[in-house]
Amino acid sequence: MLKKTPQDSHTIMNEMVLPNDTNTLGNLMGGRLLYWMDIGAAMAAQKHCNRIVVTASVDNVSFKHPIKLGDTITIESKVTRAFNTSVEVRLDVWAQNIPSGTKVKSNEAYYTFVALDKDNHTIPISELTPETEEDIALYDGALRRRQLRLVLGGKMKPDDATELKALFFSASKEQE
Repeated sequence: MLKKTPQDSHTIMNEMVLPNDTNTLGNLMGGRLLYWMDIGAAMAAQKHCNRIVVTASVDNVSFKHPIKLGDTITIESKVTRAFNTSVEVRLDVWAQNIPSGTKVKSNEAYYTFVALDKDNHTIPISELTPETEEDIALYDGALRRRQLRLVLGGKMKPDDATELKALFFSASKEQE
């Protein structure tokens, strides 16, 4: 199978926050942002897999900065690691007020997608080859994030999460 890089899946999506997208405070509704983030992440995952993908999980999404009516949001996404049939996608969300010239990072998150064949069965996907230092750091952390997702989802026993255990045992040894 063809190996791909994170840059092969890099996706930039823009939306303008309109009145129908906001709550009574004039801020973008969280559900609308999650909807747009899911679309942006799915585009990156499909670019990597060259297949239809479906959302398998969404990690914790924190809202660091409100996005206001009239702001333009930019959602950047890229695959950080490919597993057998799934990919992890990182998203960064920026809010920009074009008239004032301000731009702030509002959100970041990780989504997981699985690739499907024509019969809606999961299928193996291409490997990912990280290139930059940032890509390598995201790639290395993806296995720990995956194990945490699997443990929290009840699909892996905590004792089997070797990467997570190594993280905690090495930290406690350093403190001694």
